[in-house]
Amino acid sequence: MSSTLKRILIGRPLATDEADHQRISKTIGLAVFSSDAISSTAYATGEVMLVLVGAAGLYANRGSALGVEDTPDLLPWIAGLVVVLLAIVANSYRQTIHAYPDGGGAYIVSRENLGEIPSLVAGGSLLIDYVLTVSVSIAAGVLAMYSAFPSLKDYRVEICLGFVFLLTVANLRGVKESGKYFALPTYAYMVAMAMFITWGVISKAKGDLHAIPVDIEGLQEVREHFKVSDGFVPVSAYIFARAFSSGAVALSGVEAISNGIPAFRKPTSRNAAITLVWMSLILGSGFLGISMVASWMKPTPSEHESLISIMGEQLMGRGAPYYFLQFATMAILILAANTAYADFPRLAAILGKDGYLPRQFAARGDRLVFSNGVLILAGLASILLVVFQGDVSKLIPLYAVGVFTSFTLSQSGMVRHHLKEKQKGWRLSMAFSVVGAIATGVVMVVVIVSKFLIGAWIVVVIVPLIVLAFKAVNRHYKSVGAQLRTVPHPEEPVLEHSVVVLVGGLQKSSLAALRYARSVDATNTVALSVAIDEDHAERIRADWDRFGITVPLEILESPYRDLTTIVINHLDELDRNWGHDYVTVVIPEFVTPHWWQGVLHNQSALALKLRLLARRNTVVVSVPFHLFDDTETPDGHDAGLAHPEIETTRVEPVG
Repeated sequence: MSSTLKRILIGRPLATDEADHQRISKTIGLAVFSSDAISSTAYATGEVMLVLVGAAGLYANRGSALGVEDTPDLLPWIAGLVVVLLAIVANSYRQTIHAYPDGGGAYIVSRENLGEIPSLVAGGSLLIDYVLTVSVSIAAGVLAMYSAFPSLKDYRVEICLGFVFLLTVANLRGVKESGKYFALPTYAYMVAMAMFITWGVISKAKGDLHAIPVDIEGLQEVREHFKVSDGFVPVSAYIFARAFSSGAVALSGVEAISNGIPAFRKPTSRNAAITLVWMSLILGSGFLGISMVASWMKPTPSEHESLISIMGEQLMGRGAPYYFLQFATMAILILAANTAYADFPRLAAILGKDGYLPRQFAARGDRLVFSNGVLILAGLASILLVVFQGDVSKLIPLYAVGVFTSFTLSQSGMVRHHLKEKQKGWRLSMAFSVVGAIATGVVMVVVIVSKFLIGAWIVVVIVPLIVLAFKAVNRHYKSVGAQLRTVPHPEEPVLEHSVVVLVGGLQKSSLAALRYARSVDATNTVALSVAIDEDHAERIRADWDRFGITVPLEILESPYRDLTTIVINHLDELDRNWGHDYVTVVIPEFVTPHWWQGVLHNQSALALKLRLLARRNTVVVSVPFHLFDDTETPDGHDAGLAHPEIETTRVEPVG
C-alpha cells in the first residue's frame, strides 16, 4: 500500500541515464529559480514601510496630521538604493556562473578561493536562508490569501503547512515536472505586477491617484505591535538603515541561479546567465515600480492585510482585477519556496560529497532528485511556521542575514579568483567584484546591527554552531576513513570462532537455527536459553532430551527477566574460557505474512541485536522462519507441515 501511494504521489522511478532529459529551459528556469527573488516585490516594499511607520518621513507633506515636522519621502530613495545594489550583485553572480559552471554558488567560490571556514560559513548561511525562504514565502502567500478572504486568518498555520506538503510532493516528483507546475503562477504574477504598476502610473498621470487618508488608529496599532518606534519622530540614520535592510530582502534568491546551473539545458552557463539577467530586470523594475506607487498612495501598513491588497483595492476596487492580483500574488509567493526546494538539496548534496553533511544528502531518489534534502527542508520550514505562527513580520528579522553573508563571501572569493586566473578582462571583472564585496559587506553589517535585537541575533548565533557541526561531521568521516584504510598484505590465517544459538524454546524456528549452526565449521557450538523460572528451564531440558539434540544446552536463569544483559555477560565468560577470535550469535526469528502482525509479537530479538552489534568481535546472524497466513494453508493441511523446509524432524547429532 505504501509503495502504491508513493507511486501515485511521486511517479515512476527514473533511470540514472534519464538525468539529461530532466534539464530545464530558460523559460522554465526563470520560474523555478527566480520565483523567490521576483515574488519578494510583493512584500519588500511593505516591510520598508513598516519600519518607517514610526517616523514622519513616511508621510511627506502630511506631518502636520501627525503632529511632527514634514520630512522628505524616503521610500523612493531606499528603493533606488536597493535596485543599485541588485545591479551590482547580479553582475557579480553573472561572472560566478561562467567561472563555476558546476553550480554551488557562494559555497564553491569560497571553498576554492577563501578556504574551509569561509566556505562553511557561506554554506551554513545559505542553508539557513533557504529554510527561511520557504517559511517567509509561504507565510506571505497565505497573508495575501486572507487579505482577500479575512475569515481564513485563524487557519493560517494549518494552511501554511498544507502548502509545504504540496510543494514537497511536487519537488519529490522531479525538477522538470515541478518547473511545469510553477511556470504559470510566476508568469501570471509578472502580468499582475505589470498591470498594477501601469494602472498606478496612468492614474497618476491623469490626476486620479490620491493619497490614502491616514488611519491614525491603525497606524498606532501597527507601531505598538512591531515596536518600531517610541513615538512619531523624524527619520534617524538608524531608522533609515533598518528600513533599507528590510527592503534588501528583495535580493534574497538572486544567488539561486548560480547554485542550480547544472539543472539548465546545455550550454548550461550561457542559459543560466541569460536567465539571471531576465530575473534581475524583472525584479528591479517591479520593486521600483511598486515602491513608487506606494510613495504616491502612502497607505497605512496593517498586520491584517498586505500592502499590495490595500493599494490594489484603493486603486482598482474589489473587482476581477483586484482578485486576479491577489490570486497571482498568493500563487507566486507560495511557489517562490520552490527556489529553496531546488537549491537547498543541491547545496546539501555538495556538502555531503565534501564530507560536511551526512552522505545520504548526496543520494538521489527515485525521481533523480536529492529527496533527503527536500524532506529535511520541509521539516525545518514547518517547524518555523508553527513556532512563529505563520507571521511574516516575525520571520523577516531573521531573513537577509544569511543571504548577505553569502553574497559578501562570494564576491570576495571572486576577487581572489580573478587575481589567480587573470583571464581576459580580469581587471574590470575584479573591480566589479571588489565593489560587490564592499557593498554587500556594508549591507550585511547594517542588517545585523539594525535587526540584531529583533531576531537577527538568532542567525548570528546559529551560523557558527552549524559550522561547528560541519567540522564535527567531517572529523568523523576522516576518522572512519583512516580506520578503514588498508594496504596490500599477505592473507591472514583462518580465525577460530565459536557459535552460540539463542533459543527461547524448542520450536520450528529454533530447529532451523540449530541446523544452520551445525553447518558452520566452528570450534565450539552451544545453545543458550534464558529461563524466567524453574518450570521454563525444565520444559526446555525435557524437549532437548526428547528430540535427542546433541548440541550442548546451557540455561541461564533470569529472575528479573533481563534478557540482553545476562546474554552479554555470559558471552564475556565464554570469551574468557574459549579465547576464540570471534563469537557468532545465531538468533532464530519468524517473519509474519503481514507487516502489521509483527507488532503483535515480542521485539526482544531486535533489542538484543542492537546490543550485540555494539559488542566487539561479535557476529550476529538472524535465521528467518517464514510463517504463512491462516487463510493460505495449502490443501487444508497445517501450513508448517506443508512445507518441507520447516518440518519438525529429528535433529541428527553434531559431527
